Amino acid sequence: MELASFPSPSRGVYDLFGFIPLRGYAFCIIAGVFLAVWLGNKRWIARGGRSGTVADIAVWAVPFGLVGGRLYHVVTDYQLYFSEGEDWVDAFKIWEGGLGIWGAIAMGGLGAWIGCRRRGIPLPAWADAVAPGIALAQAVGRWGNWFNQELYGRATDLPWAVEITSSDDGRIPGTYHPTFLYESLWCIGVALLVIWADRRFKLGHGRAFAVYVAAYCAGRAWIEYMRVDEAHHILGVRLNVWTAALVFLLAVLYIVLSAKKRPGREEVVEPAAVADGPSDDAEASDEESDSSNPSDADSSDAKPDLKKDEAESAKKT
Repeated sequence: MELASFPSPSRGVYDLFGFIPLRGYAFCIIAGVFLAVWLGNKRWIARGGRSGTVADIAVWAVPFGLVGGRLYHVVTDYQLYFSEGEDWVDAFKIWEGGLGIWGAIAMGGLGAWIGCRRRGIPLPAWADAVAPGIALAQAVGRWGNWFNQELYGRATDLPWAVEITSSDDGRIPGTYHPTFLYESLWCIGVALLVIWADRRFKLGHGRAFAVYVAAYCAGRAWIEYMRVDEAHHILGVRLNVWTAALVFLLAVLYIVLSAKKRPGREEVVEPAAVADGPSDDAEASDEESDSSNPSDADSSDAKPDLKKDEAESAKKT
């Protein structure tokens, strides 16, 4: 039997244990974050960092990224929330979908910078470690669109078309290009590319992260071109296509300039741990310093001898 299409879930929310709502979109986002932290931790340790540092900084990066991603979506698709007949409260319903990767990376980077600064860690080194993990997180997160039956492309009868049974934009149920699937597969390829390039060229100082950004933008441009959901256009081209092109050029420019200014990779990515108290070597050094400085002992011994000589001299006179 040949595959004619693959179905979408009949619903996006499932009751766990009968009373805990589990949303497919949220589950995919959370699973992607855990995958990114796990892989980032392994790469960070391989670069000389300590286990747990990636997770500590992710505590700052992830919330900032979620806020930034939602802000970008709401600002660029404001008509969905602030036009006549719409409820602006829906702008806060992040579980219903709607995260812009551009805002997520920008604000997530700010959160990561705060976390890195608190730990005395260079942000570019941390970004290089987590870059392929971010791509894999996007690959998993895109399946949240499948649960919500959103972000699909033009109608098609290809064997891998996705069946859409409900639509908020008024389109007739049918089979469409699964653009979320295309982006998910592309992101897996981006992750593999970054890992290969990092090993082959010993990328450092943020260049592995820049490779991820450039490669993702290249794929996002053609995938965005296939999408037919409502979006703002500039000169007849979707806004996100322009954004992808601009960010791609900036990432390539960074790779070129960074390679000339700071070639190679960081030798130290995380400062050594500071001990809670003085080490044995330090204590030994202090003891040696005390014993090698005879000023106090000699002065105390010299005082009685000096008084004795003065007494004998007084008798003679």
